[in-house]
Amino acid sequence: MSPRLDVTRTPFAASTCPQGPTDSDSPAASAVPGPRTPAASGGGPGLPCDGLEGLPEIPPYDEVGALDARALSKTLFARLETLEEGTHEYAYVRNTLVELNLALVKFAAARFRSRSEPMEDIVQVGTIGLIKAIDRFELSRGVEFPTFAMPTIIGEIKRFFRDTSWSVRVPRRLQELRLDLAKAGDELAQRLDRAPTVVELAEHLGITHEEVVEGMTASNAYTASSLDAKPEDDDSEALSDRIGYEDHGLAGIEYIESLKPLIAALPKRDRMILSLRFVANMTQSEIGEELGISQMHVSRLLSRTLVKLRKGLTLEE
Repeated sequence: MSPRLDVTRTPFAASTCPQGPTDSDSPAASAVPGPRTPAASGGGPGLPCDGLEGLPEIPPYDEVGALDARALSKTLFARLETLEEGTHEYAYVRNTLVELNLALVKFAAARFRSRSEPMEDIVQVGTIGLIKAIDRFELSRGVEFPTFAMPTIIGEIKRFFRDTSWSVRVPRRLQELRLDLAKAGDELAQRLDRAPTVVELAEHLGITHEEVVEGMTASNAYTASSLDAKPEDDDSEALSDRIGYEDHGLAGIEYIESLKPLIAALPKRDRMILSLRFVANMTQSEIGEELGISQMHVSRLLSRTLVKLRKGLTLEE
């Protein structure tokens, strides 16, 4: 063990609580719940800490190597089991364990550096997994903490990508099916020297053709392009330029189709008056001259025809 970890050389002071990690040290410190000592928050001398006597001095975290961090963690875990949750001493030891093992989070996050999410977000999510691992770890199991913590950290990061990376939320079953289809597609493409068909994918995975098609359809929801993005095959216009406009005339198509049989059933003169008035845009006086009747007669015939058509549309609705 490193000399800096020798308990007899650098014991904690028994009179006051040592200053724990502050909010400015690391995002992990602010992520850990629990009360802080006044010293840790800049409020003056620390409170008496009877539960921290005999612990080794914690050097700056960036100076602690992997072996030293593992040895220190064992000592702190042993002390954490003796402390009452919710006390200042418990919060200090727990926060220190988070800081000492942040290297595990950064190592796990490096596996996902090719993803589109910022590395800072991945590290923050991995830190949550680290905190969960610290809360669940027991020295009596005889397992090294890094071995115990890595699956929890990686699982938390994978859960983050599963819940946030998809542009449209789809069931977990389809998310996993998409990964299986991608892996099977690569394997079959290398073996067949061509893209596999739906039938070949279904036989390879032991699922139905419908499930393969469903998984392929769900894959379209993984990413979404901005409407301002320009298609690769055409640099002249954006996707938003291809969106159709709202045609308000479409609302009248239903009425036009419903009116056709009603108009066809009208007498010839009534159909002529409708055509001259609403197609040729002639006035009632002009229609009267055209048909050799008075303007008043045209008005009565037109009103009667419109009432008849209106009642016909009401009955159909």
